[in-house]
Amino acid sequence: MPWSVADIPDQHGRVAVVTGANGGLGLATTRALADAGATVVMAARNQDKARDAQALVRAANPEADLELVELDLGSLASVARAADEILTRHDHVDLLVNNAGLMAMPQGTTEDGFDTQFGVNHLGHWALTSHLLPAIVRTPGARVVTVTSTAQHQGHPVDPDDPHMRDEYEPWEMYAQSKLANRHFAEGLQVQFAANGVEARSLAAHPGLTNSDLQARTVREGGSGSLGPFFLGLVQRVGMTSERGALSQLRAATDPEAPGGAMYGPLLGNNGPPVRKPLLRPGVGDAIRTLWDVSRRETGLDVDVRAALEPEPEPA
Repeated sequence: MPWSVADIPDQHGRVAVVTGANGGLGLATTRALADAGATVVMAARNQDKARDAQALVRAANPEADLELVELDLGSLASVARAADEILTRHDHVDLLVNNAGLMAMPQGTTEDGFDTQFGVNHLGHWALTSHLLPAIVRTPGARVVTVTSTAQHQGHPVDPDDPHMRDEYEPWEMYAQSKLANRHFAEGLQVQFAANGVEARSLAAHPGLTNSDLQARTVREGGSGSLGPFFLGLVQRVGMTSERGALSQLRAATDPEAPGGAMYGPLLGNNGPPVRKPLLRPGVGDAIRTLWDVSRRETGLDVDVRAALEPEPEPA
């Protein structure tokens, strides 16, 4: 039988952090995890929309254990504040779903001067993972799931000399690069987990062709050329619902048999039930090392499992 939300094991006692939890795939992921008993930290930039999403989930499940945290992935300061708030409330993080993202935005910059897409899709999640990593590595059975896209197959590894594509920006090329970076990040983190004997697992997932708000926002923001309206019309006609599209990241997050380093996506490429997918063009070696070097340089933060395992210094 195809995998569904009915296969999610009991999540009571587990803390899940979901970025972009106020709509689309993030909201569907939040609802499924809350229905399974998890405490879900809904991390999102638009807090009015987040409160509406929280009310929607609780209307269907009054027992849903939901928390709101303001998170703007385009601001390293906001990411740090969100992580501090999460860690103040919780001494463990069982699940981090790096879900939020932008697609084919016009050229722009984040608060910290990063390209908007690369900054939100990758560097913001890099920073959040960095801040939460000590809690993750100390939590038995923890997982980090990073959401990529089939666009990764058109992406190129990050150019260390121009990671923000300032010389020759193209919205779809940057989107593809950021989504390949998401997958390389998932792979590289799993390598560190394994090398340091950590029980945590890092996985990637992609939703295929899903009719979330992603494509609609691309068209609203402009800069995507004729492909924006084309993909919006396509997902509206034949795309999966957010509930179905979210199954891949939910399976990566909760299936006891899902191995670290794996990627899950729809059976038929862009549609169908969630299955384990082959990793084409594995990012081992130079691509992952370069991504780590660039991400450290740009954010001033590291994702270093060995360092995260070191005991915290005693207060003076």
